[in-house]
Amino acid sequence: MSTTRHLVNRQRRLATVAAAERTATPTATPTTVPEPAGPDTESRSESEPAGEPEADKEEKAEEAEKAPRSAGPLRLRVSLPAVLCVLTVLLGSFAAWSFTSAGSLRDEPGRQNTALTDISRTSEVKGQITEAVGAVFSYNYASPAKADTAVKTYLVGKAVQQHKDMLAEVRAQAPKQKLVLTTTVTESGVELLDGDRARLLIFADQSNTRTGKSQETTYAAAMFAVDAVRRGGSWRISAIDTFSR
Repeated sequence: MSTTRHLVNRQRRLATVAAAERTATPTATPTTVPEPAGPDTESRSESEPAGEPEADKEEKAEEAEKAPRSAGPLRLRVSLPAVLCVLTVLLGSFAAWSFTSAGSLRDEPGRQNTALTDISRTSEVKGQITEAVGAVFSYNYASPAKADTAVKTYLVGKAVQQHKDMLAEVRAQAPKQKLVLTTTVTESGVELLDGDRARLLIFADQSNTRTGKSQETTYAAAMFAVDAVRRGGSWRISAIDTFSR
C-alpha cells in the first residue's frame, strides 16, 4: 500500500511540474523574444537621440554667453594702459603748446596792454579823448576861432592835417549856409593802452544844421578810431582812422 501510494504521489508531482513548465513557457517567451517595433517604439528611438544634441546646444549657448563676459575685462585690462598712454601724450602736448603760446603773447610788444587792468588810466584817457572828439569835430560858422583853438589844444602830429582835410568842405560852406556842426560821443572803448600810448574806438552822433532862411537839420552816425598820446599830463589825438582806403 505504501509503495502504491508513493508511486501515485510521485506521478502527481511529475504531472504538477510538467503542468507548471507548460504554463511558464508562454510567459517567459515575451521576455526572451524582442518586441516588434511599432510607432511608439520608433518615436521613442527618434526622440531619445534628439535629446542629446539639444543638451549640447544649451551647453554651448551657455558657454558662448559666458565667454564675452569673461573676455570683456580682459580686453579692458589690455587696452586701458594704451588709452592712458595716449591721453598722457595728448595732455603733455597741450601743456607744452599752452606754455609756448603764453610766452609768445607775453613777449609781443602789442600784448603789453593795460586797458583792462589799469582802470584809472583807462578812465582818464576815455574822458579826455571824448571831450577832444566833441570839440574838434564841432564847428559853428559864427565862431570859427573856437574850432581853431580846439585843434591846437587836442590834436598833434598827422591828426592836424587829417582833421583839416575832413572839415575843409564844412569850413568852406559854413559862412554861406550858416552851418552849425555838432558832434556828440555816444560810446567809446579803449582798444590799447600801453604807457603813454592809446587807441580808442569812437561812436558818435552828428547833427548838421543850416540856420539860414530855410532851416534844416540832418543827422548822421559816425564810427572811427583815434590814436592818442599823453603829453604834458593830458591826452591828445595823434591820428584819425576812418576805416576808409
